[in-house]
Amino acid sequence: MYRMVQRISVRVVTPADADTVYALLRDGASWPRWSPLGSFELVREGDGEPEGLGAVRLFRTGRVRSYEKIVALEPGRRFGYALEHGLPLRDYVAYVDLSPVEGGTEIHWHSTFTPKIPGTGWFYRRFLGSFIKRVAAGLAAAGRTTTV
Repeated sequence: MYRMVQRISVRVVTPADADTVYALLRDGASWPRWSPLGSFELVREGDGEPEGLGAVRLFRTGRVRSYEKIVALEPGRRFGYALEHGLPLRDYVAYVDLSPVEGGTEIHWHSTFTPKIPGTGWFYRRFLGSFIKRVAAGLAAAGRTTTV
């Protein structure tokens, strides 16, 4: 059965520089401070460093547990993760691209996924789109007040 790939794209601008924003993305323990996520736990260390490529991070929010594997690390430019499990989605992958703009950094948080249950793609696109807007806004705000 064919399941349509869903796409989410959120863009925000922060006065922070890209290295500051990237440092926040790399530090899983900081996410509950600037996002709606409730808690963080490092489940498996990555290659060569705790939160390196391949690391699995667990985020909890209420009853939802999201296990996310780090799949892209480009300092000051890109951070990527893939959902290992926790939501009824297949092939969920998200990238946060950082681009210099006048007065700061544009944060482009974009993801793709396929719903496991046919007909639910629109719901998860809307739900996750709203959630990612809140996460990106929190990241942009945290970048304003953080120094590396």
